[in-house]
Amino acid sequence: MKTRNVVQLFVRTLAIGGLIGLVTSFFVNPGVYAENMSPFRFMELVGLVFFYLGFGLLSSVISQTGFFAYLYINRFGRSLFRSFWPTVQMLLVAFVAFDLIYFPYKAYDGEVSVFWFIAMSAAIVGIGWFVASIKAKATNPSAFTPALFLMVVMTTIEWMPGLQAEGTEYALLMIPALLACNIYQLMALHRLPAQNPTAKAPVTASPQPTRPAGKKKKSNKR
Repeated sequence: MKTRNVVQLFVRTLAIGGLIGLVTSFFVNPGVYAENMSPFRFMELVGLVFFYLGFGLLSSVISQTGFFAYLYINRFGRSLFRSFWPTVQMLLVAFVAFDLIYFPYKAYDGEVSVFWFIAMSAAIVGIGWFVASIKAKATNPSAFTPALFLMVVMTTIEWMPGLQAEGTEYALLMIPALLACNIYQLMALHRLPAQNPTAKAPVTASPQPTRPAGKKKKSNKR
């Protein structure tokens, strides 16, 4: 993978994260925008736009950090567990899906219905399954499990700062940007051109041996 391709992937993922973060803020915090629309306060609105755009960019950076960590983890897992690595990944996916239900429910002490946490976990697993299926069709069937691992396990790890924040605002703002960035990086990875192998030197005709100028062919005399 060339450096130019890595930079392009970084910039495009950054732009996707910033845009998704900004758009998500319109749905998560519409009241904040409404307060500055009547009366109209231009500078406050500009400040809000830059704040949520910056939050989306931050989410994108977290996503990219997790993505490159996933590339290393996947390579390390294959060398360590060999043929058992897909099974280990599926077990981790199941474990994280359960944790997305159990620990948030315990944190709210039953104040929020467990149904919402089940729906949240099912949505993340469902999105991950759908994206992993597309990835497997675009590349090969063996790519399904690593793609599902990225979309569920790595996305949840990246989401931890939002889940640990007080309230649900930052968690809701963060997860769409993380999912969008991870989907884009995953689907763009196999389209990036690989590093060109060392070019072979052109084959040229070998030079014909030349006779020294001082020597002449002897003639056979009888």
